[in-house]
Amino acid sequence: MFKWLFLLFLLVPIAEIYVLIEVGEVIGAGWTILFVIATAVLGAWLVKLQGLVTMQRAQESIRRGETPALEMLEGMTLFISGFLLLIPGFVTDAVGFLLLIPTLRRALLMKLIRNSNVIFRQQWSARGRYSQNDDVIEGEVIKDDDQRHIR
Repeated sequence: MFKWLFLLFLLVPIAEIYVLIEVGEVIGAGWTILFVIATAVLGAWLVKLQGLVTMQRAQESIRRGETPALEMLEGMTLFISGFLLLIPGFVTDAVGFLLLIPTLRRALLMKLIRNSNVIFRQQWSARGRYSQNDDVIEGEVIKDDDQRHIR
């Protein structure tokens, strides 16, 4: 994992610098800077809009008594997208804008969910307790330093 992160932190800035130099040679330095700033502003605005829509969908899920798991993951993905869009450069902006496409974002998240070991509960009540048809056993944990006695 460390090796992949090291390569990521090494290769992404190199790719960004290369693309910025190439674009700057074609359209000029001023226009390149203007486009980098414009993509950051446009990206922040789009992330805000989609974040508000995602938050409304999460609230609707909660009102229906469902866990807003997908909406929470979409919010996290939108945060990553916004972070990538605020980094100066066209490579990270391209990835950030791709994460703003709802269909692509959901497909990516569904693949991530299928490959994960996390189980998402679908039903819960508005008070934060599980619904009555769940198999939940309530109990109390008692710390006992003496292992010979079972309570």
